[in-house]
Amino acid sequence: MEDRYERRSKAFARLSAAIGEGKYLVPPKFLDGQARRLHVRTTIREDHAARISEGSKGARDKFDKLTDSLFKFFRGTALLFYRDMVGEDGHMPTVMALGDVHPENFGVMPDRNGAPIFGVNDFDETTYAPFSWDIKRGAVGFWIAALEEGGLKPKKARKIVCRFVRGYAEAMQDYANKSTERNDAYRIDNSPKVIRRLFEEAWEERRDWLWSDYLTENGRGFRSDDELQPLSSEIGKFQKAINDLAKSNKIDTPDRAGALKVKDVCVRHGQGTASLGLPRYYVLIEGPSQDATDDLIIEFKAARRSALDGLTPPNAFHAGEQAERIRHGQSVQLAHGDIFYGAVEIDGKSFMSRERAPFRDDIDLDELSLKSWKRYAHVCGAALAQAHALSDDLGRIDYDVEPSIMEAMSPLALFEDDIVRFTREAVARLERDHAFFREDHAHGAFDSLDVVFR
Repeated sequence: MEDRYERRSKAFARLSAAIGEGKYLVPPKFLDGQARRLHVRTTIREDHAARISEGSKGARDKFDKLTDSLFKFFRGTALLFYRDMVGEDGHMPTVMALGDVHPENFGVMPDRNGAPIFGVNDFDETTYAPFSWDIKRGAVGFWIAALEEGGLKPKKARKIVCRFVRGYAEAMQDYANKSTERNDAYRIDNSPKVIRRLFEEAWEERRDWLWSDYLTENGRGFRSDDELQPLSSEIGKFQKAINDLAKSNKIDTPDRAGALKVKDVCVRHGQGTASLGLPRYYVLIEGPSQDATDDLIIEFKAARRSALDGLTPPNAFHAGEQAERIRHGQSVQLAHGDIFYGAVEIDGKSFMSRERAPFRDDIDLDELSLKSWKRYAHVCGAALAQAHALSDDLGRIDYDVEPSIMEAMSPLALFEDDIVRFTREAVARLERDHAFFREDHAHGAFDSLDVVFR
């Protein structure tokens, strides 16, 4: 069964190369009716093959979650989305792409000093790809979220998407003129009002955060509940993982991290959308005071292949494999980012790591007014532009990215209209796919994998 999925993956890689060479081929977005339904079914099975074969409760929970809304379905089926784009935009400039741009993948997180900053915050799908792929995914994400989370009409969703594109273009032009991308960062003191409010709402004292959400009454370890499952017997294994992380990231241990001593370990259940069902661990690091008021939590999450792998037009830039790819993407796109963002191996499997913090948070989309939606989209576009602009500073792109992107977006009004047209078509297709998925899921289609009979 896995061999069949591997063959399909290689076939899509060949399809990408052929389309990139200008050959006339029909990608799956042109499938209709039963053929499209079967494509949706098989792609989702393939994307979750390991979780389905293991009988993972997380996989069942994820499929249930995806039936709830179109936005959740969009977030949890990136492979389906990108297979419809296979080989497209090979003429566009390549960047270190985020790979999964949508309104909830921007947020407040810790920088290298543990202070809060705002920017792109999910690097699971990151890889080298045309810059336009991130803009297209982001435009669709903002459109669907505006309709579903914001309760807005398509005409207003269009305006929000246009603000996202303009925010990106304006910031990219600024970086082309001034080359300030390595020094810029959205902080509480320099952020627009819509983001400043997020900083203020996200803030929580570390002691209150630790004791209210994670620790036992005595503060010596993780509590046990429906989300946290302590694994205190695994402290030695995760101490090695922390030591490996410190060595690979060349971490000069900050004062706030004490001696990087592991106090406890737990499994975190039920978190995420796309990653729901993948192993995720929290590691409690003893803080300097040793009284459980300033402890740190480092998260380790199983890494997987990017949904864009083998689908982007061929390019000369390689980000690495699994967690190393994710680590590289974060190091490029978040110049002032978390020092604990890295890649380690645990039990022979690839895991990415990052610090959890009391102020790590994203915006409540259902609380935004139309004016706030447009302002938020503009800021997110600018934050994405900064991430892309760093591709030739900290990444492996060997040409000047900013002027190349501005030329590719010219004339801007035409580019903007093209993105809107792409978005309308993609949303209509997603609505049909979601209906197929919900019907198939009700019939148990994702309880097992495809079988090849002789």
